[in-house]
Amino acid sequence: MLNQVHDHIVSELNQSSRTDTIFVVTAIAFNLIVLGINSGVADAASGRSGDTVNDIVLIVFIIMTLLMNTIAISALNLGKRTRQMLLDGLVTMYRDNEVEKYYDPALMSNYNARYLLFSGVIGTLALTAIAVPLIIRFL
Repeated sequence: MLNQVHDHIVSELNQSSRTDTIFVVTAIAFNLIVLGINSGVADAASGRSGDTVNDIVLIVFIIMTLLMNTIAISALNLGKRTRQMLLDGLVTMYRDNEVEKYYDPALMSNYNARYLLFSGVIGTLALTAIAVPLIIRFL
C-alpha cells in the first residue's frame, strides 16, 4: 500500500509540473504575441492621430494582458502550494520509513525560488507588452 501512495504522490507531482509548464509557456507566448500586436496597433494609432478604434484595441489587449498574467501567476502560486503539500507528504513518508536522509531539504527552497523566477519572467514580459506599445502610442 505504501508503494501505491508513493507512486500516487509522485504522479501528482509530475502532473503539477506539466500544468505549471503549460501556464508558463502560454503566458510567455501570449505576452510576446500581444507585444507584437499592440506595438503595431500603437504605431498605427500614433500615425493617424485620434484613431479611436486602434486605441480601443490597444486598451482591450492591455486588459487581456493583465487578466491573462494574473491568472498565470495565480496558477503558479497554486502549483507551488500543491507541490509543497505533496513534498511534505513525501518527506513525512520518508521520515516514517527512516529514509529521509536521501531527500535534501534544500530542494524545497530551490522549488520556491524557481516559482518566484517563473513569476518574475511572466510579470516582466507582461509589463513589457503593456509599456512598449504605450510608449509607441504616446511618445
